This record gives sequence, structure tokens and C-alpha cells, in this order.
Amino acid sequence: MHQATFLPSIIQGGMGVGVSNWSLARVVSQAGQLGVVSGTALPTVLARRLQLGDPGGLMREALSAFPIPEIAHKVIERYFNPQGKRRGDSFRSNPLPNLAHRITNDLTIAANFVEVHLAKRGHDGLVGLNLLEKIQIPTLPSLFGAMLAGVDYILMGAGIPRSIPRVLDQFAKRESAQLKIDVQGALPDRPFYATLDPAEYNLPKAPLKRPAFLAVVSSDILAKTLAKRSESQINGFVVEGVEAGGHNAPPRGPLNLDTIGEPIYGPRDTANLEQIRQLGLPFWLAGSFGRPGKLAEAKELGAAGIQVGTAFAFCEESGIAPEIKARVLDKSRRGAIEVFTDPLASPTGFPFKVLQMEGSVSVPEVYAERNRVCDLGYLRTAYRREDGSLGYRCPGEPVKDYLAKGGTLEETKGRKCVCNGLLSTIGLPQIHKSKTEPALLTTGRDADRLHTFVPSGKSTYSAAELIQTLLAPYPERQKAQRS
Repeated sequence: MHQATFLPSIIQGGMGVGVSNWSLARVVSQAGQLGVVSGTALPTVLARRLQLGDPGGLMREALSAFPIPEIAHKVIERYFNPQGKRRGDSFRSNPLPNLAHRITNDLTIAANFVEVHLAKRGHDGLVGLNLLEKIQIPTLPSLFGAMLAGVDYILMGAGIPRSIPRVLDQFAKRESAQLKIDVQGALPDRPFYATLDPAEYNLPKAPLKRPAFLAVVSSDILAKTLAKRSESQINGFVVEGVEAGGHNAPPRGPLNLDTIGEPIYGPRDTANLEQIRQLGLPFWLAGSFGRPGKLAEAKELGAAGIQVGTAFAFCEESGIAPEIKARVLDKSRRGAIEVFTDPLASPTGFPFKVLQMEGSVSVPEVYAERNRVCDLGYLRTAYRREDGSLGYRCPGEPVKDYLAKGGTLEETKGRKCVCNGLLSTIGLPQIHKSKTEPALLTTGRDADRLHTFVPSGKSTYSAAELIQTLLAPYPERQKAQRS
């Protein structure tokens, strides 16, 4: 393993946009496990927190510790609203992610520093950052900002992150790094790269801590590929099954749907743990492992532990809006949870698990009434224009705009705005033409068990209470020991 020699039994999943926030990660880390912050769309999360007045002043406090004060000053000057945004007003927009915008990079570096800095504040536990390989343009500034804050682990899935370990090596030595960007229609001899050079930021030349890197994989084949062909050291794996929430790997082979329209997964989509064990690297199991006894089961299978997402997503400290948590817990108590693996919802093209809930875009009427808009752009795909320049398009944007950029009508069908939907889920919805963006919830298959984590006499549960539940041995063994 890397310098982070301690292997946690529980990794708290890096979920959604702002669901795995700094406060959740901090509590989990203080409890001796690996707390993880989601790096997805953090620039927008920071900007909107500031526009709401930064209650408690923690965003500004963290920015005061940011080692590039001129950037911190610009971020506060641009976004901080001392009175807080008025109800009904729209949030000020951020520049959309693109390869040529220095302001976007600066805000991304600052936002990732802030989240990791706050998660690590006041304790010596381990904190990780979760990123998606599919969202490539913000990756370099996200990694650099997190490393400036001393992040201990980087976790990345939704793709094949072969280059990330090498980037971590380079940033640790304060060297420039580049990342090849997937561009539709790019010429083989003219690839596109994102580049970030720490020397441009006039920082001290002392090396940074190189975080351990865990790749999130769904198959032993991908694990083998990364272990053998990554551009530097892989430090372990999170092996995620199809029961997990968020984005799932597509089924291997042709896509076939069942009678309700969900992708059909087969034996080829189940990772061979014996093959992964033979790689000699630690691994954690994810996907419906958030219940008592599953940790012991995972360790018997050779895993270092488990990664748990859904159960942490609905604990008291997570970023999901309290009223949404209450509604979902109530559904769980009533046995009314429905989770649909939607093959079309995400603009990434990956299957995406959507919790069915009134008022959210999972409801066909709500989806149909929403005005299509792409004002955040995190899931846009880069493409090569006829003149050789770089363009960006998203199948969730207005259809006429997507078609004008060379996209096809078929690609737009059923696509949902994951970016706006996830921000609404954490209580930071944008308002477009007096209409509030509806929420979009994602959970794993085990969301029907959420109510079992609530202690007697309470209506909610904390992350610490959940951890104690997860650390308990097999329930049947507990009964045997008591008898």
C-alpha cells in the first residue's frame, strides 16, 4: 500500500453532488473510517453556498487558509452575498467547464481545497476525494486543489482512469501534468489535452503528499488492466456490483432490457474476486453491503472492507435536503421504495439508478414540463468541430441546440439533467424563469432498508450510529452468542 498504511474497514461512498459533503466525511473520519467527499460539481456548490450568505462563515474560513490568496479573494468577491440570495432569485452562473477557461480552473482548485480542508479540520483521520473519470475537464484542478488540502485518498470510477496515478505523482513533485481528453471525432494524430502546471500559481516548491489511489471497478478484467497498464501505482480497488446507486457500468456485450426497461446483467457482469485477490492489492466491496454482517462477509471473501453509499446518503450529516430525507425514510418504513436502473437518464450513457419519488424528474409529467437547459455543463461531451476547434454538447440540453452541434435526435430521448437535478436534491436548486429545478435522487437497491438504521425513539440516524451498526458481526451469530 501507499503511505496511507491504515486500511479502513468502511469507506463512506463519494455520492452525488454535495451529498458526500465535508461534514459527513469529517464525522466518518473521526470515527476511524475513510470519510469521502464528492468532487463532482464542487465549484457550483461552493459558489452557491457563498451566494446564500455562507451561514457560519465556514466557506470563507476555509478560503482564508487557501494557499493562493488572490484566487480566494476573487472567489469571495464574485460570489459572496452577505445578505444571502433572496427567495425566488436565481443563482449567479459559473463559467461552464472548458479547456480554455482559467477562471474555471481557479474556482475548481479552490472548491476542492475548501471541501477537503473542512473535512480534515480538527482531527487526524483519513479523508478521500471521489471523482468520475467521465467528467474529465475538471479533473486536474480538482486533484490539485484536494492535494493542496492534504487529501489522503483519491477514488475514481465511471471509466478507465489509467492516467490518474501518474498525475498524482507529478503533482506531488509540483510538476506540470496533462490528461488526454476524450473528444468525439478527434483525429488520431491530433489529440486534445488538459494541462495544469503548479508553477503558474507561485506556490512554495515543497513537495505535496501523494494520496493513495483506489480505482472503482465492476469487473476483474478492468482491475487487471489497471493493475498492469496504469501509468503509475494503483493502491487498491473498490469492486462495485450492479446493486450500487449512481452510475453503473453497462452490461458486457449488447444492451438488452427486461420487461420494465432495465438493463439485463448476467454472470459476465459479476467480478471474479479470486482473480482480484491474486493481484495482491487491497480491495473493498460495494453495492448492497450497507447492512450488519456484510463487513464480516466481505472480509471472509478476502476484502479489506466495504464501501457504503446509500445508507450514508440518508444519515443526518449528509447533504441531501432534510425534507427529502424524511420523505425517503418514510417510504422505506412503508415498503414503498422503488429504484429504477434507467439506461437513458444520464447524459454519460451509463445506466443510472433513479429513486422514484413524487415531484422529482423521475415522474414523467415533471420530466415533460421541465424546460431543457444545460447551464452547468459537467456532463457535456467534447467534440471536434469541422474547423478543428473544440466544441461541447450534452444530450440533455435543448434538442435543437444538440442537433445543431451534430448530435442525433435518438441520443436526446429520455435524457435527464443530472447536474441540475442533483443540486436540487441538496437544497441548492437553480430557478429558471420562475420555475425551480426539480430534484433527481439516486440510491442503491438496498434503500428499502434505510428505516432499519433509525434507533428506537428517533426519526433519523447519525453517521456514527450507522457505523456502529455496520461494524456489528453477523446478526445470526449475535443471536447464537446471546443464547
